[in-house]
Amino acid sequence: MADEGHRATLRRIQNEMFDLGADLATPGDDFAPNEMTLRIVQPQIERLEREIDAMNAGLSPLRSFILPGGGAGAAHLHLARTIVRRAERAAVAARRAVPLNPLALTYLNRLSDHLFVLARLVAAGGEGDILWEPGASRSAD
Repeated sequence: MADEGHRATLRRIQNEMFDLGADLATPGDDFAPNEMTLRIVQPQIERLEREIDAMNAGLSPLRSFILPGGGAGAAHLHLARTIVRRAERAAVAARRAVPLNPLALTYLNRLSDHLFVLARLVAAGGEGDILWEPGASRSAD
C-alpha cells in the first residue's frame, strides 16, 4: 500500500485495537472512561464513519458483491476485515455472559466497514474490484 495516508490511518487503527482490547478485557457496568479504565468512546466511532464517507465519495457505487482481491494491499485489507467481523461475532457472544461496552461492539462493526471501503479504495488504485459473477462456474467448460 503505497499511500502514506492509508499507512497513517492503519497505524492509528492498530493503536485503537489495543484500546479496544483493554476495553473488552475490563467488563463492568460503568463504561465511562477514566484514568484507570480505557474505553472506546463515541468520537472514535464518528471518526471511522467520517472516513468511510470520505473514502466512499471517490468510489463508484457497488452493483455486485465483490470478491477479496484487487491487488495484495486490498487482499490484506479484506482479510483484516473478515478477522474484525469474527471478533465482532465473538464479542457479541461474550456479551451474553459479561457486560461489555456497547461502543466497543459498535466500533468493531464500523471498523469492518471501514476496512472494506479502504480495500475498495486501494483496489481502485490498482487492479480494481473483482466482481462476483453468480453461477459463473456452473458451465461444463
